[in-house]
Amino acid sequence: MKIAVEGCCHGELDKIYETIEYLEQKEGVKVDLLLCCGDFQAVRNEGDLKCMAVPAKYRTMQTFYKYYSGEKKAPVFTIFIGGNHEASNHLQELPYGGWVAPNIYYLGYAGVIRYKGIRIGGLSGIFKSHDYRKGHHEFPPYNPETLRSAYHIRNIEVFKLKQIQMPIDIFMSHDWPRGIYYYGSTKELLRKKKFLRQEVESNSLGSPAAEELLAHLQPNYWFSAHLHVKFAAIMQHPPKGKSAPRVTKFLSLDKCLPHREFLQIVDIPERPGSSEGLEYDPEWLAILKATNTLQRTTPHPWNPPENNGLHERWDFSASEAAMMQVVEDLSGELGIPDNFSPTVQSYNPNKPHRQATPSYNTNPQTTELCAKLGLTDIYAQVGRGEDEVARVQGSTGGEDDEDEDSLGSTDEPSEYPTDTSGLSGSFNPDEITIEDEWEEEEELKAEVKGDELFDAKAGEIHTPSRMVLPEPKCSVSPPPVPDLMNLPPPSHSTPAHAQFGADRAGQGSGDDEDVTAARILKRTSIESGDAGSRGPTPRIKRRNQVIYTAAEDDECEG
Repeated sequence: MKIAVEGCCHGELDKIYETIEYLEQKEGVKVDLLLCCGDFQAVRNEGDLKCMAVPAKYRTMQTFYKYYSGEKKAPVFTIFIGGNHEASNHLQELPYGGWVAPNIYYLGYAGVIRYKGIRIGGLSGIFKSHDYRKGHHEFPPYNPETLRSAYHIRNIEVFKLKQIQMPIDIFMSHDWPRGIYYYGSTKELLRKKKFLRQEVESNSLGSPAAEELLAHLQPNYWFSAHLHVKFAAIMQHPPKGKSAPRVTKFLSLDKCLPHREFLQIVDIPERPGSSEGLEYDPEWLAILKATNTLQRTTPHPWNPPENNGLHERWDFSASEAAMMQVVEDLSGELGIPDNFSPTVQSYNPNKPHRQATPSYNTNPQTTELCAKLGLTDIYAQVGRGEDEVARVQGSTGGEDDEDEDSLGSTDEPSEYPTDTSGLSGSFNPDEITIEDEWEEEEELKAEVKGDELFDAKAGEIHTPSRMVLPEPKCSVSPPPVPDLMNLPPPSHSTPAHAQFGADRAGQGSGDDEDVTAARILKRTSIESGDAGSRGPTPRIKRRNQVIYTAAEDDECEG
């Protein structure tokens, strides 16, 4: 099976699908599936734009609304997770996943589904310790705090995923698992992103929650984005019991821009005899049912139950009987129904509505799934209790009414030492503002340095095609040292006109340490409108430049 993997989408669906079409024609292959690793930006109208955490000058409609309205249909079946630049009010309608447009499926806050027998899981958002223990309490219209906390990962979602016992083929997260950079070419990563050095050396870059999931799930493939750089790694896990050690192939990609490595085609072994469509995963649905009462819609800090003598139940993994009950609940039909229906009016470029306000709607897909399985529509629950949630948001905390002995506790310390109790609303002087992170991208202009770059016409620009990872080089888990893996250079080109036009064609490719083997094209003066160069080190605008000379916030690269 040919699977195209995309880094940060940023609403550029037309360009992504055009790139895939070109690759199919050039390579003589057919892409079966597109996976997008966050920052999808499923913006339907002007109201949705106000629910996306980006500066006003970057709030542009892009092209998703065309697919939502039916003007276009995705030519490749697409599955995506959320990142940290999303139309949160739209995605919150689908906490357990669902169709955002025909042929485009969202995995929800966390989710596992099957496509042609391939088991695909994902976790939306990014990790922030001060929101990690809260419930999903956000509701439009958002204030400046909830606009951002809406896309922060919660411990309940990680707890659900840690109940999975059956093997996962592919897993997606927006931010990287912490420590994964030790299992690839760390040297090359730091050459491309010099400002990450301090976090890499202190092992503070990435998500500790994703690190924990990587160790538990041990999927065959793990795809990420967020840091706007291509990076590949191989992690061989310690064996569990008497079973053979499993290997995870990790790949992170850039965002959809000219001369950037944002797309790869990966070959995944097919599963003969499997269903041809998209299916619910019985184990995952059984876990959702078992953990339904653990969900919270308040900002109170909460920890999931553990085997520490304080809880009546801590194991919520799915039994065979529970999975059979799910199949019965669905009347034996595991196929995900093609039941997309719009819940808001789509953007009309001929009749713009600039004063539109953010909308709140329950989604019929979520309503239907909750009715079948006995789940709670937590977005609808927040909507019904909006006044109560607002009152709680202004408080300093409190206790839930439910039995903490069986449903977790607010009094226990967080599982992560870096957690700040989940209630901190104080200003963090070390945190990069949204404006900072986006202005950084504006300042990453192209430079021509010695023999590393060459002048290329549009037809000569290269794009990575398919990823071929080497086998692990040792029989045990590699130590945290760099340069354990080198990837062969990509070997195909991007069209001169079909993808971005003559001035926006293609992406960078390969490793420019060996210039004769592969050259990397960075953003050119054609794109930037500036023929000058700035030198190899990106200039980053910060509130305190001294603090940020080497460090980068985990939310910096959107």
